[in-house]
Amino acid sequence: MGQELEKPVVGFTCGDVNGIGIELIIKSLTDNRINDLCVPVVFASNKCINFYRKVLPDINFSYQALKDFSKINPKQINVYNCWDEEVHITPGQLTEAGGKYALISLQESVQALKTGHIQALVTAPIHKNNIQSATFNYSGHTPYLKAMFNVPEVVMLMTASNMRVALVTEHVPVSEIAQHITKDNIVSKLKVLHAGLQKDFGVDKPKIAVLGLNPHSGDEGLIGTEEETIIKPTVKEMRQQNMLVFGPFSADAFFARGQHQQFDAVLAMYHDQGLVPFKSLAIGEGVNYTAGLPVIRTSPDHGTAFDIAGKGKADQSSFLAAIFVAIDIIRRRSDYEENRKNPLRKMSNIIVANAQDEVIKEDAEDKIM
Repeated sequence: MGQELEKPVVGFTCGDVNGIGIELIIKSLTDNRINDLCVPVVFASNKCINFYRKVLPDINFSYQALKDFSKINPKQINVYNCWDEEVHITPGQLTEAGGKYALISLQESVQALKTGHIQALVTAPIHKNNIQSATFNYSGHTPYLKAMFNVPEVVMLMTASNMRVALVTEHVPVSEIAQHITKDNIVSKLKVLHAGLQKDFGVDKPKIAVLGLNPHSGDEGLIGTEEETIIKPTVKEMRQQNMLVFGPFSADAFFARGQHQQFDAVLAMYHDQGLVPFKSLAIGEGVNYTAGLPVIRTSPDHGTAFDIAGKGKADQSSFLAAIFVAIDIIRRRSDYEENRKNPLRKMSNIIVANAQDEVIKEDAEDKIM
């Protein structure tokens, strides 16, 4: 059904039913722009949706309920009922039910992605504790989707209008980060990031900055050796493979001096190294995108926000941005495939690829204190 519609069909998981996910869905999908750009399908239940409609009485959220994808209405919001039973919703509470139904929503939506009933998925926040089960033994959406689509590598890529930040390690304890900083891991992430920037973001020759692991990027081995023994040689090797990769850069000075603006993306070594500056600089419009999947998945750059759940206070800016990014990537992937088929467009890409690159003075930047 999704492939036959002019507008792409975009799916939405409900996330933890006690978090802000359904509130964000209601607020976002009533934005007049959304139904002009896509056909929304929410994976939840009528009863859960109706519970949060009462939390937001000033918003007129109308929808069509369905259990059959062939009956998707391209002119309405569609709610695909993943369960029929009554769910005890307690906004702001960490409960077993919150995780159970978040997982059901996710499983049903992933199946819809696999079968082509939806063309992209926007995931509402889950809580990584209560969603754990025999069928979900993962640290978050990203590794789960990697397993479900059986791909060798994915990259957690945070994107906003003014920056993109990717991670080598994601939800890894700080005490274990260094053991994951290997040549193979960095090369694997760089290749997926590079391909994603080309295919999903329309960047012909991506310029990627790589951050160091240690303070001051190791100070030439004085404060850790990973930069000298692992990161620098890996960056050099990628450059020899005609990838515009630079670094390693000292993370603190890199963002403080606005150097991220010179690059199409930044590869950070660990979660907080990349996400603290990203969330500080992305001005509320940050989006989490999973690069490397055969399908399209985005999410807002925040969590379940139990402290404000059920109070109508949730800000939908990041969730809306996640929808727009998903729709944009659907279009860019289509254009990318078309360009690869069209020899004239291929020739224009070759011309661009052979153009002289902007000179980036990295020698001095690598030693920023």
